[in-house]
Amino acid sequence: MKTRAECLEKYGSDYYIEKKIENGELYKICKGVYSEKKYVPEIAVFTYKYPNAVLTMKSAFYFHGLTDVIPDECELATTRDAAKIRDGKVKQYFVQDDFFEEGIETADYKGYDIRIYNKERMLIELVRYKSKLPFDYYKEIILNYRKMLPKLDMQKIQDYALMAPKSNKVLAIIQMEVL
Repeated sequence: MKTRAECLEKYGSDYYIEKKIENGELYKICKGVYSEKKYVPEIAVFTYKYPNAVLTMKSAFYFHGLTDVIPDECELATTRDAAKIRDGKVKQYFVQDDFFEEGIETADYKGYDIRIYNKERMLIELVRYKSKLPFDYYKEIILNYRKMLPKLDMQKIQDYALMAPKSNKVLAIIQMEVL
């Protein structure tokens, strides 16, 4: 994927960009985003448009295979001082700066790199937002976490839980419901 500025640099002018689009060599994916591939996954577009954001919550649970419920919108985490994302297809979560970077990994999604929280960090997020999620959805994900428990890094989970707001409550819920 490329921005309009990158396309201008490569092709020289808007005229040549339009010619590439007409010839099927370049595709306009959305405003200001172009690709040489006709179809680009929506998640890849959002992570490209918002490079400082991280895939979280329902989008990350789905990506990690913890649920088969396809999210209605792309859920992204940003720092608290980040600008509001004004896109109807994006739900934004503002995260404390000192906790934002914890658990970020780069994953491959259909040939595109996306920034996403790892499974251990997503367990913390699941517990933190428990009251805001539908009960059946929450239970499905908790059961899937129980199944994959031996594969998870317990030290990371404990470290993330201790950094999270209301860490004692988070640790207690994980102890009761997952372990």
